[in-house]
Amino acid sequence: MAAAAPGSASKHTFSSLLKQKPGKTSPPRSRGTMAISMRDVDPAFQGAGQKDGLEIWRIEKLQAVPVPRESHGKFFAGDSYIILKTTARKNGSFQHDIHYWLGKDTSQDESGTAAIKTVELDVALGGRGVQYREVQGNETEKFLSYFKPCIIPEEGGIASGFRHTEINEREHVTRLFVCRGKHTVHVKEVPFARSSLNHDDIFILDTKSKIFQFNGSNSSIQERAKALEVVQYLKDTNHEGKCDVAAVEDGKLMADADAGEFWGLFGGFAPLPRKTFSEPNGKDTAFPPKLLWVNKGQTVSVDYEVLTKALLDSTKCYLLDCGSEIYVWMGRETALEDRKQAGLAAEELLREGDRPKSHIIRLMEGFETVIFRSKFNKWPKKAEAVVSDESRGKVAALLKRQGFNVKAVAKSAPVKEEPLPQIDCTGNLQVWRVNDSEKTFLSFSEQCKFYSGDCYIFQYSYPGDDGEECLIGTWFGKKSIEEERAAATSLANKMVESLKFQAVLVRLYEGKEPIEFFPIFQNLVIFKGGASTGYKKFVSENGSQDDTYSESGVALFRVQGSGPDNMQAIQVDAVAPSLNSSYCYILHDGDTVFTWIGNLSSSMDQELAERQLDVIKPNLQSRMLKEGSEYDQFWKILGIKSEYSSQKIARDPESDAHLFCCTFLKVA
Repeated sequence: MAAAAPGSASKHTFSSLLKQKPGKTSPPRSRGTMAISMRDVDPAFQGAGQKDGLEIWRIEKLQAVPVPRESHGKFFAGDSYIILKTTARKNGSFQHDIHYWLGKDTSQDESGTAAIKTVELDVALGGRGVQYREVQGNETEKFLSYFKPCIIPEEGGIASGFRHTEINEREHVTRLFVCRGKHTVHVKEVPFARSSLNHDDIFILDTKSKIFQFNGSNSSIQERAKALEVVQYLKDTNHEGKCDVAAVEDGKLMADADAGEFWGLFGGFAPLPRKTFSEPNGKDTAFPPKLLWVNKGQTVSVDYEVLTKALLDSTKCYLLDCGSEIYVWMGRETALEDRKQAGLAAEELLREGDRPKSHIIRLMEGFETVIFRSKFNKWPKKAEAVVSDESRGKVAALLKRQGFNVKAVAKSAPVKEEPLPQIDCTGNLQVWRVNDSEKTFLSFSEQCKFYSGDCYIFQYSYPGDDGEECLIGTWFGKKSIEEERAAATSLANKMVESLKFQAVLVRLYEGKEPIEFFPIFQNLVIFKGGASTGYKKFVSENGSQDDTYSESGVALFRVQGSGPDNMQAIQVDAVAPSLNSSYCYILHDGDTVFTWIGNLSSSMDQELAERQLDVIKPNLQSRMLKEGSEYDQFWKILGIKSEYSSQKIARDPESDAHLFCCTFLKVA
């Protein structure tokens, strides 16, 4: 680690950033989604959520198919869609809101697929998003705010053979819409009849040559202004901007030409009744919350006197039925299949109760919304740290801030290869690769894959004693270039500055990482070569040999770590001397894959090798070879059989932190 520069955030040895909190030993915990193989996630979601904006998929033949950007906001009533809203925060991280929209005529298979695929998308994004169920005609304001000024679903769908590009090519049909809302507009098609009109709302009649806006006498100025935006949208969308527009005021008689034409389309003027029918808004304030545990797709009622967080188990999924909303709470240690079943159980609960206007909101443990937490009695401000041999402990306040004697602790603790202060990394981890002078955000599936020729910036936010704490770090690969190292340092400093210097800043070098670093990533793979533009340019200009990892080539990985929450695969030279009897290795030549088990390796080492295969070579079967029983093909791939070590690779001890005082003198 480097010493702190004047004016920058504090820098410390990594272990000095960690503090082990006392507490009861609990079952192992992990970041939930990290235990789920990416093979279970739809490839259509690869790379999703990496930039600010909207991404939309339509369910076609029970598959998620991307919708072109020019068709965003155009929905078919016979289809189901998945919508991802990615919002860039000021600190460079991303917030993800996931919605699945169900048209009024969509099939049960399509709606069920959308619900399941939404869970997969959340897994691909790291399990930090909030998921919302949207039903045509009863969408949330949050969802409607993405589409300006509104959404107006078309009839038909994929089953009818309609494509998004054909919407504007269809023959025009006269339609009547009701508009409600002062901020976000709810637009709903109603029957083209006088009986649909009332004094409270605003109606838009879209004919082939003219669009009429009928302003109910009880409607507000704000509502009329929003409806006018919808009129302009219809003019541009359905008429290519070429049609007349007319406003009709409620109560005006036939003397007005536009009013006369409007009422003529309804068969002539007739006064509307003063008392109008008011649609229920779907809210049920008197509905007492009910907590249900989802067990293998079936709901089991949970009895309680007071609704508290203690009722929620991290290994289970629950439904909190609040009438107008059903919350699906997913424990971090649940499997992907359990989360899918919980979502389907919520859908079934709405169907059985005939509650089409109720919303479903799905939340991952640790990322609950304020509204959800308010349903509980005294929701704790932060989760208790979990300390166990398998858990990922928690990055907490600096030891020295708390008055601990770092040197004394180090002397009293037994010397072990793996860290004693476990880190509960259920916080928010974001990773960027440095490309020249810019940083590129890495998706959840890519943030654990580093290259030795590249530089990376990571940001980890976690609950601390005095509010949210933040750790920002740079990682320099052994073969990274100086220009990108300097860029990484500058970009990390700017991130700290944007947080008003409240973050802790660290600098790490490949091969010199402290052992406390790895549990934050859980599963880290370090490849040879580089993927950054700076590294590629350097190799090209200097005529150097580019040994960047290739899936179709020959590669050898040494697998190491203490458990599923702390494991690494390091690419080494694909030669026999790289082997070591104390480790397990993965060797591949294209689609030919071997797992080599050293005689001194443990059963845990073998399990970690199997897990790393899911990352390096998913969907391929590996042949397991015990040391001493290798095939000739194995040695042929490595070039030649030769001697190798059996001693476990020792780590350099981390030195104590040093504090330097800098004095600047003005030279005359």
